[in-house]
Amino acid sequence: MNETTAVNATSTTDLKSLGGKYLTFALGTEEYGLGILKVQEIIGMMTVTRVPRIPDFVRGVINLRGRVIPVVDLRLKFNLEAQEDTERTCIIVVQVMRAENRVTMGLIVDEVSEVLYIEAGQIEPPPSFGSSIRTDFILGMGKVGNKVVMLLDVDKVLSTDEVNAIGQVV
Repeated sequence: MNETTAVNATSTTDLKSLGGKYLTFALGTEEYGLGILKVQEIIGMMTVTRVPRIPDFVRGVINLRGRVIPVVDLRLKFNLEAQEDTERTCIIVVQVMRAENRVTMGLIVDEVSEVLYIEAGQIEPPPSFGSSIRTDFILGMGKVGNKVVMLLDVDKVLSTDEVNAIGQVV
């Protein structure tokens, strides 16, 4: 699927199926949401072991109860300015589907906000920025009160090539 097809497929997603519970979190001043069923757990920041030759947005790996899992810094992945970890910085452990494999990974976020139920009628398709900008990882834009929450498809936040590159090293 090329970039244009991916963008068009996202814009035609059946928005009615997107209503449900989302774990919301902040990166800077922006709010994002992940489908609650993709979230395994939320943990406080812990020591991350850097692994050579992995993309810059991958902070490294952590030992989570005997399992080594990769940890992605979402600020860097989304081309936001790097920031020092704070007492609110945490890791959202998610299950990502790649082909028929389930991959466990951590996402470093500035702060977890809350679990919100977002009605299907509150969700609009993501804006189109043209075929050169990849937005296939955005399920929709949730309108909650006076704010907008970007609803992410965690399975598409990292491209297949990026997940494969991480898998070869980790």
